[in-house]
Amino acid sequence: MTTIPVRQVRALHDDETITVYQAYSPVIADPAIAHGRFADGFKRDRMTWIKPSFLWMMYRSGWAAKPGQERVLAIRIRREGFDWALANSALSSYESDVHGSRAEWKESLRAPVRIQWDPERDLHLRPLPHRAVQIGLSGDASHRYVDDWTVQITDVSDLCHRIHALVTAGDLAAASALLPAETPYPQA
Repeated sequence: MTTIPVRQVRALHDDETITVYQAYSPVIADPAIAHGRFADGFKRDRMTWIKPSFLWMMYRSGWAAKPGQERVLAIRIRREGFDWALANSALSSYESDVHGSRAEWKESLRAPVRIQWDPERDLHLRPLPHRAVQIGLSGDASHRYVDDWTVQITDVSDLCHRIHALVTAGDLAAASALLPAETPYPQA
């Protein structure tokens, strides 16, 4: 059995793109799906959080049932954009083994991207020992995400509901079979 590192970006990806998830109300999701880009209602000037982990998105959105998060979108973005985000990021919280000092960490927060590591989730949305990354995009990063990186936006809300129904019915094998095939993301 292979042990998953505590911090490892795992995602559905191919040679050109990586899939991230976001949950929105229909007011934001419908125009995004119709146009293949975030449009009406999407606020570029506030930090937007993207999640490569499908199950962490299910935890956050309550299987696409929480108010304002009823629509889960799978957003395929260019890997070069995702890599740029990682290269231009700062951890959302101070870590003594990473940062030389609190002052150094505070200075790093000028970066347009935040990285946050939270416990990954299983099919029952229970925390696992390894972490899932969440990436907050603000300023230039948010604009690049919307204008340059986005390749395709797909509504996966029905898939979320199907998987949740299988989990509720106790059919974990069938639920697992429907999950996106998330593998370690190769980083330079």
